[in-house]
Amino acid sequence: QVQLVESGGGLVQAGGSLRLSCAASGSIFSFVDMGWFRQAPGKQRELVASMARGGDTYYADSVKGRFTISRSIAKNTVYLQMNSLKPEDTGNYYCTAKREATTMWTSADYWGQGTQVTVSS
Repeated sequence: QVQLVESGGGLVQAGGSLRLSCAASGSIFSFVDMGWFRQAPGKQRELVASMARGGDTYYADSVKGRFTISRSIAKNTVYLQMNSLKPEDTGNYYCTAKREATTMWTSADYWGQGTQVTVSS
């Protein structure tokens, strides 16, 4: 059973930075796509960034230019570098992975337990 373990969350002031990590128990190349979702209190979970096996990336409009998704194949780890953080970036951030391109993100095969990010104003 594949496990995704997130780390790197915490409390940061607005304008600050955090880097989230998602360590997979197996090769990340076994996934066609990996992504980061976030869920703010009272809101639906939303996809903020993803990276396909071939390296193509996606960013939600709300984080473009501030967040960067990257990976280390050798470490089986995906990262989310978050700069210029805003209070509205607060939420629980989840790492997720899909084995098939046709799978909807909300039905992704694997999810981490989440890591909390709190941005104070």
